[in-house]
Amino acid sequence: MRASIVFVSALAVGVATAAVAQVDFSGNWAPLFHEDQPERLPGPELGDYSGIPLNDAGRLRGDAYDGDRISAVTEYQCRPHGGDYSMRGLANMRVEQLLDPLTQRVLAIHLRMNFQEQERTIWLDGRERPHALAAHTFAGFSAGTWNGNMLDIETTHLKSGYLRRNGLPRSDRATFTEHWVRHGDYLTVTTLIRDPVFLTEPLVRSQSWTVAPAQRLGRDVCVYVPELVGEPDYVPNHLPGTNPFLREVIDWYGLPEAGVRGGSETLYPEFLKNLRLPPAPAQCARYCRCGEFGRGCDLR
Repeated sequence: MRASIVFVSALAVGVATAAVAQVDFSGNWAPLFHEDQPERLPGPELGDYSGIPLNDAGRLRGDAYDGDRISAVTEYQCRPHGGDYSMRGLANMRVEQLLDPLTQRVLAIHLRMNFQEQERTIWLDGRERPHALAAHTFAGFSAGTWNGNMLDIETTHLKSGYLRRNGLPRSDRATFTEHWVRHGDYLTVTTLIRDPVFLTEPLVRSQSWTVAPAQRLGRDVCVYVPELVGEPDYVPNHLPGTNPFLREVIDWYGLPEAGVRGGSETLYPEFLKNLRLPPAPAQCARYCRCGEFGRGCDLR
């Protein structure tokens, strides 16, 4: 009898410990931009592929991009971010728990982003993933499991999207992993994007959020408007070797072309051993005071 009581007590403690480990992410969250602010706020420069384990196919697609594409192609104007990029973009976020009404077990967490009213559900009930040929969406299909107090999330079934807002592509065969960790009023989300079409190894990035209890997400109604006069159905682009904007980021900041062009080899310390740095610009002329005590990015 005594052994049974001890066993039941130990079981109860184990269940309670498991429940405590599952962190509640519910609430309103605002993104912090102390990491990669120029890339995430005003947007990356054309031709800047630094820090991306890009292959030749991805580089070719990036070189073909023209910044007028969003203005000229109306179907792009109201396109939401993919589930991977939405965690990195400008949008604020609301997180809600979806509970089983009988057991009160958390079945999923639901995200709403205020940019383009993006909705995303992360299932925690162990359901099977859809068939590989099932419909792909901007949000994709996300399923999470707990690893102590960290939530691990795997997302598949994504529509094609972008790695950066300068034309760097991400294919519909990509998947991504997230690790959510909450430290009091702060949330850190680390992502690993795997794309067999455009990447040679996983792209690892992290983003941080702070709790915003007074935040209220309203509507974000987007209207398609033709912004450029031109031929119908024309998609602005550059043929290989004709893009005149690819050297801007190199010349503005005095960066080595080999690093700006990206690739797995540029991610590691060994790359710097034989790298010859170009002369630094005489003075800063662009994005000189980004992130200084909460400032935006000044073009001076």
